[in-house]
Amino acid sequence: MSGSSLTRTALLLASLTLPGSAALAAPVSPFAAMAGTWSGGGVLSTTDGQQEQLRCRAAYNVAGAGEQLRLNIRCASPSYNFDLASDVEYRGGAISGSWSETSRNASGTLSGRASGDRVQAAARGDSFSANLSLTTRGGRQTVSIQPQGTNVTSVSLALNRR
Repeated sequence: MSGSSLTRTALLLASLTLPGSAALAAPVSPFAAMAGTWSGGGVLSTTDGQQEQLRCRAAYNVAGAGEQLRLNIRCASPSYNFDLASDVEYRGGAISGSWSETSRNASGTLSGRASGDRVQAAARGDSFSANLSLTTRGGRQTVSIQPQGTNVTSVSLALNRR
């Protein structure tokens, strides 16, 4: 093999093994950045224009190579409590799983997309549905929930890693 052929072959192999190589890059699960316990608060808004301050705690248990997540978020205000649990899987940018909310005896499926530090999902059940957005950046996390068909119009949370 000539020197120039050897150089081209070496460059080709090097480019295929670089960490940023598009040919070999697989989407990285956002779940790893969420692992641990979080606390904070937020605001719950209702159809009559009222708002209530929430205090919240969250726990995220990540398994596998970061593609499995078990979460629990508990929040309380003077008039509302919710205890949301979910088991979710991440595969190539898509998320899917199940959820339950114990104080209202509701449950259903969860599906959506995850990219980088952001998760967008839809929760569907027999008596409840909502759109969810979750962003994790370092030790800070924001959660937005937009329920449909209830007197709660939105829940916005800001959580910090504990």
